[in-house]
Amino acid sequence: MVGQEEAARMDDVSLTDRDKGILDFERSWWSEPGPKEAAIRDRFELSPTRHYEILNQLLEDPDAMNYDPLVVRRLRRLRDRRRRQRYEGRTIEQPGR
Repeated sequence: MVGQEEAARMDDVSLTDRDKGILDFERSWWSEPGPKEAAIRDRFELSPTRHYEILNQLLEDPDAMNYDPLVVRRLRRLRDRRRRQRYEGRTIEQPGR
């Protein structure tokens, strides 16, 4: 149950309903049946590419952090890990050469 203070804080957030929906979806998309890309198209009527563009913008938005800090931090860590893997050309778990 959401406390009054938390509800007031969430009301002050200037995210759109779509933005909030995207963050809520990212919190628990794996519990839905079918592929993630199909769920994105069905729920948001967006291509997966556009969904991820919006999501990456949200990860830099302080209002998104205020709305759902756990999801934003988790997604930032995943994004940063993938970036490092791409630029280093190897997985993070591999020892340096």
